[in-house]
Amino acid sequence: MKKLLTLLTRASLLGLVLTWAAPAAHAQADLLGQLDQETKKDAPKELVDATFKSTRLINGHTVQTPGEGTLVFLISHRIGPFNSGSYEFFGLDQAKMRLALEYALTDRLEIGVGRSTLDKTVDGFLKYRAIRQSTGAHAMPVSVTLFGSSAITTLHYNDNINHTIGLRTTYSYQALIARKFSSDLSLQLMPTLIHRNLVMNEGQKNDVYAIGAGGRYKLTKRFSLNAEYYCVLDKYTQDHYQNSLAVGVDIETGGHIFQLLLTNSIGMIEKQFIAETTDNFFKGGIYFGFNINRNFTLKQRRLH
Repeated sequence: MKKLLTLLTRASLLGLVLTWAAPAAHAQADLLGQLDQETKKDAPKELVDATFKSTRLINGHTVQTPGEGTLVFLISHRIGPFNSGSYEFFGLDQAKMRLALEYALTDRLEIGVGRSTLDKTVDGFLKYRAIRQSTGAHAMPVSVTLFGSSAITTLHYNDNINHTIGLRTTYSYQALIARKFSSDLSLQLMPTLIHRNLVMNEGQKNDVYAIGAGGRYKLTKRFSLNAEYYCVLDKYTQDHYQNSLAVGVDIETGGHIFQLLLTNSIGMIEKQFIAETTDNFFKGGIYFGFNINRNFTLKQRRLH
């Protein structure tokens, strides 16, 4: 009986200790959680930089703009397709090229102009970084860049149609939405609208809607793998054209970004590779190509 009373007494004391300790531990956990939240609130806001290394993912644009006062000279080249046979020297005889200049008026605003040998097209664009991903207080989870371009085909036509400048013009609009998940991985979504003032075929619409997705995975400090895919949403384009697919690598060499790529799109501006791709990537309709980005600093950046 004495042993039983002793055990009961000890059990009662243990229960009292646990009853007192549980709220204390819970209160301590709450306090630590509040301190952690306060620390996060007090952390300074920092912009996430270098979501991508280039203004181009592969064919399309990224959320990146050059630093203020930076001029970019861009050479784009496409050779192919591989399945064109030996008569076309497996695509070398069908090579297309685009030369372009891009300039950052500010850290957020970029303008550019280019000329493609495909359909002798001249294009210009504006690009504005509306939202930038950040950490710390009031963190922003993504970057958003707004893109708009116009392209004019200067090709001579012999079809007795009045191809005025207005009818030769196409407009492209994109919202580029990207997130840098880590120092190695960045992903981007590209909802797109392309408006053509003139369409040549019955049933073809002036507006083409598409959604693009792509990303970059860094393997080393100067080497990364890139991928990009655009899915068109209207039935006519789906029935008569192919979705644009591209894979490639970025090689950073000082002031140059050298991009090697494989794609089923010979066009190098939005209206061409999104709405006018005709080759099937998985049936040998693959173009080998490259982009060379050379940056020149024309103006010293202001210190903020």
